[in-house]
Amino acid sequence: MMRSLWTAASGMRAQQVNVDTIANNVANINTIGYKSQQASFKSLLYQNLQSTSTNNAGENKPVAAEVGLGSRVAAITSTFTQGNLTHVENPFSVALEGDGFFQIRTQSGELQYTRDGSFEISPVANGNMLCTSDGNPVLDAYGNAIVLPSNRVATDLVVNQDGTLAFPDGTGNPAVITDANGRPVKFGIYQFNNPAGLSKEGSNNYSVTAASGAAVAENGNAAVKQTKTHQYYTEASNVDVANEMVNLIVAQRAYEMNSKAIQASDETFLTKQRKTLATVHF
Repeated sequence: MMRSLWTAASGMRAQQVNVDTIANNVANINTIGYKSQQASFKSLLYQNLQSTSTNNAGENKPVAAEVGLGSRVAAITSTFTQGNLTHVENPFSVALEGDGFFQIRTQSGELQYTRDGSFEISPVANGNMLCTSDGNPVLDAYGNAIVLPSNRVATDLVVNQDGTLAFPDGTGNPAVITDANGRPVKFGIYQFNNPAGLSKEGSNNYSVTAASGAAVAENGNAAVKQTKTHQYYTEASNVDVANEMVNLIVAQRAYEMNSKAIQASDETFLTKQRKTLATVHF
């Protein structure tokens, strides 16, 4: 009897995590670059009630009697499908179309990665540095902070689809800016063999783990499909509201059924106790 109580309780705990995950997806519907998450489950241990048995003819039955002891959360996985591109008026906002991530450097010096291209500029000694809303510098293809020249109007910035940055020349045509070594300034965009293995650091940022594999640079790498950059756009979250509502209903029903199983087990246990007491009293 107690087995069914604990089995149903494990199901309730698992479904609570499922509801929490769905609620987080819904809460981030309007979060730029957010990737929806999904909880997956696996069964707990099985108790072997009868390993082998025979029928009336003395022949071994092909199936043993094993009862499961509940479920648990196996993983919460992010789905890195492309979100819709939304037009904005910020000339420093850039959306990614493809599998790439921008590379940024945090205040502690750690390299992190993001799909959130809602960038701003911050004045520095030699120009205007491109940064995230948290002030973390956005890095170019060579690992340096992207700094726009101080002698150019920052809002005139042009971002080409190949990730290079430019300003209009004397004829109005975009001319790619170069760094101190004469190299074209280009967004540092990286891909991962297993993006679902990235560690979520908050503020739409991710960090590399052993599960994700090392960051693979797109710059000069013909072996990977190049990600396109779109200026004046941001990538919306890939949360499907209708799908999340259906998942929420299913999770709620599963939670309620586990609750009913606990209630039924408790009532059965009490009924059995009453019968036992009545027999002893008699």
